[in-house]
Amino acid sequence: MPTLPVQPAEFHIFDTSLRDGAQQEGLHLSVNDKLKIAGYLDELGVHFIEGGWPGANPNDTEFFQRAAQLSLKHSKLVAFGATRKAGAKASEDVLTRALVDAGTDYICIVAKSHDEHVFRALRTTLEENLEMVRDTVEYLRSQGKHVFVDCEHFFDGYRANPDYALQVVRTAHEAGAEVVVLCDTNGGMLPSWMAEVVRAAASTGANLGIHCHNDTACAVANTMAAVEAGVMHVQGTFNGYGERTGNADLSAVIPNLQLKYGWEVLPAEQLAELTRVAHAIALVAHQPLVGRQPYVGQSSFAHKAGLHASAIKVDENLYQHIDPSLVGNDMRMLVSDMAGRANIQIKGEQLGFDLDDRELAAKVTEVVKRREAEGYSYESADASFEMLLRHELGILELPFQVQSWRVFTEERAGEDLSEATVKLTANGGRFMVVGEGNGPVNALDHALRSALQHTFPEVAQFELTDYRVRILDEGHGTDATVRTLIDTAYNGYAWTTVGVGTNVIEASWEALRDALAYGLMTYAK
Repeated sequence: MPTLPVQPAEFHIFDTSLRDGAQQEGLHLSVNDKLKIAGYLDELGVHFIEGGWPGANPNDTEFFQRAAQLSLKHSKLVAFGATRKAGAKASEDVLTRALVDAGTDYICIVAKSHDEHVFRALRTTLEENLEMVRDTVEYLRSQGKHVFVDCEHFFDGYRANPDYALQVVRTAHEAGAEVVVLCDTNGGMLPSWMAEVVRAAASTGANLGIHCHNDTACAVANTMAAVEAGVMHVQGTFNGYGERTGNADLSAVIPNLQLKYGWEVLPAEQLAELTRVAHAIALVAHQPLVGRQPYVGQSSFAHKAGLHASAIKVDENLYQHIDPSLVGNDMRMLVSDMAGRANIQIKGEQLGFDLDDRELAAKVTEVVKRREAEGYSYESADASFEMLLRHELGILELPFQVQSWRVFTEERAGEDLSEATVKLTANGGRFMVVGEGNGPVNALDHALRSALQHTFPEVAQFELTDYRVRILDEGHGTDATVRTLIDTAYNGYAWTTVGVGTNVIEASWEALRDALAYGLMTYAK
């Protein structure tokens, strides 16, 4: 067993999702969004939340003005800024004063630590840059603030001029910075390069932090390497948000520290909220969570291969590096043409069905493989798989039976109009309804719901949240097989159904019909 690093007496998790993470292309956070995310981070228990740059950004200024309403229980809010301008005094610098006025006990300022950036970006001398660091830190300390200093471009600066990069760290430390953060701003470091540089910076006597970007896909690995080299403060963002390719993903860093090193970074009961918080933040940020994201992604503990399933029937952890429940996630068994009998048995158990009968499980497995060959995909359509399973077990009781359906589209008065007719029986009654809609699928949806509402008024509240179409054999042109997936939600529940046909309307109808049938059978009893 490798020797595990010992947890420092003081260790910080510092979240910068609201500041550095918000710089991601296509990510736009309102003040209300930032307040919501800060609330989630506090629930989880991260130690510091960097809220933004007051004075430089109106939204960030407003955020700090409204931050009192958060009533944070676990986290401390941090205002972000920069060293004062060259040739000025920190006490007279407008942006430095704005940091004080933000009302936070903690402030994090960014300082140049690469000599070329001092010359070319700040257009000042190396000596003046050091004085800017010293003056700003000392002034903020004189105002009763705890100060962290981010050494921007530290690793590139160290390679170019190690003496000067270390001098910036030493200056910040001697001026009163409680933590000096080494920033891999360009994200170009590799884990094997980290230890030497971090240890060199430790010679200054400063408490060190790490801030990594993901341009080499190594942000989390570089962060872990820096921790092993002695940093006591880790910066990152949830779900890896950030400029370019993003920052170190705290939803991976935190469980790595806690579950691999055995450190108590968060109370165990709060770590179990990790997946929920990651998904909640993704919803607020309007950034769909990547299914393959470690620890918290939908596919993090999903198993598809039959070989995996056979082992998991013996012990779930034979193909899992941790118990998913430790981070609030679940093991998922996928059903596909790669599935073996064990996949089907485990998936059946998860859905509440006994498939210990090997002959029955083998029969269902063959049906799944045959239908997958026809174009169906059950790994992302659990509702359709459950309906198939119920049919093979002889227990599928559909809430309605469709006798016939048809749809046509015509141009009328210069507008395209779709009209659908659905005939069905439900609860002993026979219904025929005509529905119009924006396109043939929408018309079918309206007609089917209208026909069912007499017997099942709940269908009016079923919400189709997503609709996806895929052409399976594109070489056939307009004669290709089409697969559609429909996501439906009702009363806090969500499910997915699949349809396959030789045209998009046929495939959509199957997925739509099954979506309403499954919802009525399962959630609207």
